[in-house]
Amino acid sequence: MTKTLALLSAAALGCSLAPAAWAQQKLLAQHSRIEFTFEQLGVPVTGHFKAFEGEIALKLDDLPASDLHLDVDTGSATLGDAQTDAELRKAAWFDTAAFPKARFALDKLQATGKNEYQAHGTLTIKNISHPVQVPVRLEATNGHAMARGSFTIERLPYQVGSGEWSDTSVVANPVRVQFQLAIEGLNAAQ
Repeated sequence: MTKTLALLSAAALGCSLAPAAWAQQKLLAQHSRIEFTFEQLGVPVTGHFKAFEGEIALKLDDLPASDLHLDVDTGSATLGDAQTDAELRKAAWFDTAAFPKARFALDKLQATGKNEYQAHGTLTIKNISHPVQVPVRLEATNGHAMARGSFTIERLPYQVGSGEWSDTSVVANPVRVQFQLAIEGLNAAQ
């Protein structure tokens, strides 16, 4: 089955920022998307998370002062099939009863080009944390900023797809996370 949706939680790795100016910037979840793609028996499978929230304080003129964290509801992972989605919530995958949220927390933001950044952060899934590097491109669109990017994580270090699902010939270890986060109150042209 596509129980490998649990890999998606790694995608939860997504993005988020924090304290100093929460009130000034807001994640527009209704215009945002976090997807994950993995291979099952060599076939790409893509799903997404339906629920996530974040606190953002991006300071493009003072990058070290930027803060962000994104919390993803692991129980909202979907591959579009109710039976498979129910499997993703089980202990072998996201174990949503014990670990209802995955979190990305920004540690450092660096400029890599015009409106392009490298977000160094910590991704936590099932209470297991690992550092991740996330390339981000900011664009102005429809009156808000859009942060887009993608990165790859491995599911097994987060114990996503454990037991019989740890066989990577059935469900591959790499999971590609793609995101677009709409942010109100951020001038992407800075």
